[in-house]
Amino acid sequence: LAGHDVTDVLSVARAQARWKVLERSLLKVLQTSDREGWTDADTRSAVTEQLGRRTHDPRLIVVGDVHGCVAELQSLLRRCNYLPGDRVLFLGDLVSKGPSSRECVQMARELDCLGVRGNHDFEVIRWSHALEAGCDAPQWGTEHYHIARALGKEDREWLTGLPWYVSTPEHLFVHAGFVSGVRLRRQNPRLMMNMRSILPDGTVTSKFFENWPWARLWDGPQTVFFGHDADRGLQQYE
Repeated sequence: LAGHDVTDVLSVARAQARWKVLERSLLKVLQTSDREGWTDADTRSAVTEQLGRRTHDPRLIVVGDVHGCVAELQSLLRRCNYLPGDRVLFLGDLVSKGPSSRECVQMARELDCLGVRGNHDFEVIRWSHALEAGCDAPQWGTEHYHIARALGKEDREWLTGLPWYVSTPEHLFVHAGFVSGVRLRRQNPRLMMNMRSILPDGTVTSKFFENWPWARLWDGPQTVFFGHDADRGLQQYE
């Protein structure tokens, strides 16, 4: 599965914004447990008011590892003042660890989000293919197996369609990282989903080595947005 080359992600947002679908999804985002007592009419009124306030072009909102935490994702989109027409791009690992992987994938699909494939997404995709092929269930099912079983057909197709990376003229979006000096089409998919460090001898590893983050070696020209390496926190390099 190759990466996606997108000339202008925001132009895609403008061209593909599906207002009715996105408005319905936004209602779900806004009407959550912390707004107890709101009626459908109250929520719809709030949405209509926000839609009327849009004075800016659609934005690209980039979100790192969600890991099945749909409530936190909803809260984040509210804090970003997400509105229909904005485009969300997930940096992989939308699923696993948290309690609501199925709901996260469903929400991403309904909002017509972009995304890249993370290592946990990959394992769920592997199990989805195995289930579709009629393979026997494992004696002790893994978390990824149970997530694959829980996903509906449309959600499995959305997850399976995630590329290794998304590219624009100025930016790259990937789950874990890239090896500098290697063409995008020749990057190793497993490394793009798992790498954290590049050692002085050139060894690329998924292990955390504090002084050897892969990103310190990236020489562009595009700026890379990535997730995965939570232990290092926010990384910014010139």
